[in-house]
Amino acid sequence: MTIRIVLADDHASYRATVREMIEHEPDLEVVAEASDGAGAVAAERDQTPDIVVIDVEMPRMDGIEATRRILAQHPAARVLALTLHTEACYVDSMLAAGANGYVLKQDAFTALLQGIREVAAGRRYVSPTLGDDRDGSPTPDRSSH
Repeated sequence: MTIRIVLADDHASYRATVREMIEHEPDLEVVAEASDGAGAVAAERDQTPDIVVIDVEMPRMDGIEATRRILAQHPAARVLALTLHTEACYVDSMLAAGANGYVLKQDAFTALLQGIREVAAGRRYVSPTLGDDRDGSPTPDRSSH
């Protein structure tokens, strides 16, 4: 079974690189892209993917609000944050908004692939860099935001 993905990030070159790497995986397919949170909400509505991979910080609507809206329109949606932000306030906000996982852009690409597959399978995935204890309680850098 192919995992259908909506990829949302405001940096077009980064998004293109991630898309290219994802599409080298036989079980993964990017079905839509978005450059902001509003676009991610629309793409999820139009494509009903298996998972939305979304940046936390984007223009017009950030990934936190977009996650809330995606889940409001489709409560069974699966969302994986993909971001540079290691601060607890971002991790906690994304998970509180309903995201099923949180991966860091600075992690190896294999972490993103694992996160996509774990979240698509109905499990929570938090970057090992953040110290996930696998019960959904991350122990990230607790520096203030």
